[in-house]
Amino acid sequence: MTDAFQKLFQQMMESSQEMARSFNPALENLDTRAFEKMFPTMPSDMLEMWFGRTFNRDGLDARTRLLVTIAAMTVQGAHAEPQLRLTIRHALEAGATRREIAEVIYQMGMFGGLPAMQKALELAQGVFAETDKGAEDETT
Repeated sequence: MTDAFQKLFQQMMESSQEMARSFNPALENLDTRAFEKMFPTMPSDMLEMWFGRTFNRDGLDARTRLLVTIAAMTVQGAHAEPQLRLTIRHALEAGATRREIAEVIYQMGMFGGLPAMQKALELAQGVFAETDKGAEDETT
């Protein structure tokens, strides 16, 4: 990056941060991971209604739509970590297997690059571990 570009980028970041503070001062301390607690995983029937039958009644089911969404988020470099984790949880709820999720992420390594694929796989492993822990907690 050139110095002029870095300066412009820094000005844009400072300007957007100032704009966010003027809209809502609490945004300065916003933890995007907290969104995951606000939006729990939807039941599979609701996922199918909203992501399957509603948008395209004769098209893709919710499971497939969520796998495609995981692929897109992976290619973007997994910048939206809370959203990717939530989508992985929703895909599991909609019937996707862990292997299918991992295969989708792995396939995207060719399009988004290895760092993007590795980050998405780490996030998926974290969701799988949380799911296992939640299942253990329910049985105890």
